[in-house]
Amino acid sequence: MSLVRWQPFEEIERTMNRMLTGSAWRLPRMFEGENGEFEWQPSSNITETDKEYLVRAELPGVKKEDVKITIENGTITLSGERKMEKETKGEKVHRMESFHGTFSRSFSLPPDVDEKQIKAESKDGVLTVRLPKTAVAPATKPIEVKVS
Repeated sequence: MSLVRWQPFEEIERTMNRMLTGSAWRLPRMFEGENGEFEWQPSSNITETDKEYLVRAELPGVKKEDVKITIENGTITLSGERKMEKETKGEKVHRMESFHGTFSRSFSLPPDVDEKQIKAESKDGVLTVRLPKTAVAPATKPIEVKVS
């Protein structure tokens, strides 16, 4: 019989790598909210052009009336609710993979976003939020402060 050195962190690292590269990582995240109900977070992509930042959130089945976008203290929050479809007579559910209920997703805004000109549109199950850039004052030269 040979002795094998136990390396608990190696097993954790292998498990995390397997989870991060698997398809489960690409799914929207779901967690238990403060009131005991499950909440989910839509998958989102953030890109940038010369003129604006774009936030695209995957919200299939969510009506634009059920989405709320707020900006406060340099943070943009996308929130709302995906309502459960009513079962049709004679249909039984065998598998339910889509998340239902309330969702919320927040992102910090870069300092060069013109908050008054932000626009959003919903098309084909994707919410696109356009964050136009403003002219930012050029950074000043660094100042060296001597310690006495």
